Amino acid sequence: MAINVNTVYQTVLMILNKEQRGYMTPTEFNKISTQVQLEIFEKYFDDLNQQLRVPQADTDYADRQENIDEKIAIFKTFGDATYVTQNANLSYFTLPSTDSYGEVVSFYRMGNVMYDNEKIVQRLDRHEFSYVNRSKLTKPTTLNPVYLYENQKLFVKPTSITSNIQVDYVRKPKDVIWGFTTGNLGQYIWDENPYTGIGSTGSINFELHESEQSEVILKILIYAGIVIRDPQIVQAAAAQVQADEINKKS
Repeated sequence: MAINVNTVYQTVLMILNKEQRGYMTPTEFNKISTQVQLEIFEKYFDDLNQQLRVPQADTDYADRQENIDEKIAIFKTFGDATYVTQNANLSYFTLPSTDSYGEVVSFYRMGNVMYDNEKIVQRLDRHEFSYVNRSKLTKPTTLNPVYLYENQKLFVKPTSITSNIQVDYVRKPKDVIWGFTTGNLGQYIWDENPYTGIGSTGSINFELHESEQSEVILKILIYAGIVIRDPQIVQAAAAQVQADEINKKS
């Protein structure tokens, strides 16, 4: 379940206004929230890498690797790569821009590449890919295909494969939007309807796991303190974020 964007915005405004420290406009909030969401999202991968190095508790709900992977799983998806022939000497597959659920997505990290939904395509670096055909033992076949990933393109061998390449990947979070209309007095009125594109006044919730709500608010407050030039807000929020980080790793 996503973190409600209005809940976060109203909480941030309440904290700022309680001490009469300033105000954050919806435009400022949307830009800062998108940045905060991306920071937390990108940190998942460092945290997972760190947890892979230490023993995990064999207890339900206490396995940190599983908990982090559960947060990343929100952004896992898959789709079909598209075959492109640029010229007689250059053909490749482009990454999916629309996943198999029909969602327009932004690619972030590669997972497995599959052929015919059942064969894992082995990833090679450029040196290995250049020389893989030289030996009968390593020469790719449709049963054991290989690929090179460069410039957001997939080069697959054997070259007889021109379709049925599927990509598992992690997408980027969507930008956060607190959508609004303007009332008779010039006040901002939240539009809880889904954002549908340019010209829409609807909203997009945070896509992060709901357990991240407190950290989202604290990190937004750090940026809010910078925007309204209040170092006390920055210091208080940063201290709490640091304490939470230490608690997570202890």
